[in-house]
Amino acid sequence: MNFKTFMVVLGTVSSLTVAGTAGARAADAVRVRGTVVSFKPSLLTVKTRQGDTDAIKLDAGWKISGVASASVKDIKHGDFLGVASVSKADGGSGALEVVVFPAALKGTGEGDRPWDLQPNSRMTNGTVADVTDINGRAVTLTYDNGQTKKISIPDNTPVVTFAAATPTDLKPGATVFVVAQRDGDGTLSAGRVVVGNNGVVPPM
Repeated sequence: MNFKTFMVVLGTVSSLTVAGTAGARAADAVRVRGTVVSFKPSLLTVKTRQGDTDAIKLDAGWKISGVASASVKDIKHGDFLGVASVSKADGGSGALEVVVFPAALKGTGEGDRPWDLQPNSRMTNGTVADVTDINGRAVTLTYDNGQTKKISIPDNTPVVTFAAATPTDLKPGATVFVVAQRDGDGTLSAGRVVVGNNGVVPPM
């Protein structure tokens, strides 16, 4: 990974981590998932997966990142992952998506917290302590001073890592994921956009 790409990834992960943690700022965070309706240098309009249209003001110096496909078969002991999951009817947790962090960013956003990808979903950022391939692949993540969580990863689970992108990727119809802040007057603003490119969409 070259320095430019590393900085793109670092900014992406930092933005997602700050917005995803508990605290006063997180209470105002709005995770916007949808497709681009239109884009101007300081305004991104998104049709959300709920069918609403959100106008997001882009902060001065805003950044953009993409995602690239990764393979669940390459996940190994010691890797640092962010996994959105839900509880399974037969016990345990099943992954909805997996983000593989670059080694230089191990520890970013470590912990387990509520998430809104699906009802009752959670986001767990942790280090892979164990990988098993019995009845499908599963990982055991460790986080927060020794807590553990075992998560099965179905074969069709999206697995990605971060990649470079440019504003030209914000074409109508492009899939985006934005962690925005809701201001006092109800408007949304954000300093970073994650966009799908090269056929890969943000699964977060």
